[in-house]
Amino acid sequence: MWFTGLPSSGKSTIAAGLAAQLRDEGLRVEVLDGDEIRRNLTPDLGFSRADREENVRRIGHIAMLLARNGVIVLVPVIAPYAQARDKVRAAHAESGVKFFEVYVAAPADVCADRDVKGLYALQRAGRLTGLTGVDDPYEPPAGPELTIPTHVQTVGESIRSVRALLPT
Repeated sequence: MWFTGLPSSGKSTIAAGLAAQLRDEGLRVEVLDGDEIRRNLTPDLGFSRADREENVRRIGHIAMLLARNGVIVLVPVIAPYAQARDKVRAAHAESGVKFFEVYVAAPADVCADRDVKGLYALQRAGRLTGLTGVDDPYEPPAGPELTIPTHVQTVGESIRSVRALLPT
């Protein structure tokens, strides 16, 4: 389950809530949070297009390995480029692993108001460049399995929408 969207759109919040619910149901689940992966597994990568694509490829590979071993994998990462996400989808298909793309679709102004990590404030202050969706591109998915408008849904509603995609 690949959650993509702008910074502060709600990807990690939804993934964490869904993971808790799935664990309560007795299911095996792992969250591959983009911030944790960058800090612990891919600190060698920067934020150029090539590095962002490599980060997505690596995360996708880990997700595929876990999923083909029966783990439900929730991946909240920005993954700004459609081509990189499409390659992850294709790799999953080649391995016989189901891939769900969830577009966490909050407008940039709503994400900036939330500004969970203070990135938008840093960008406005001129202390950060390359912020996805502001001064670096974000390519929304063309055909996600689900689009979640987190600016008009509660977290609970969003979690229920995603849970409905998974088999019971």
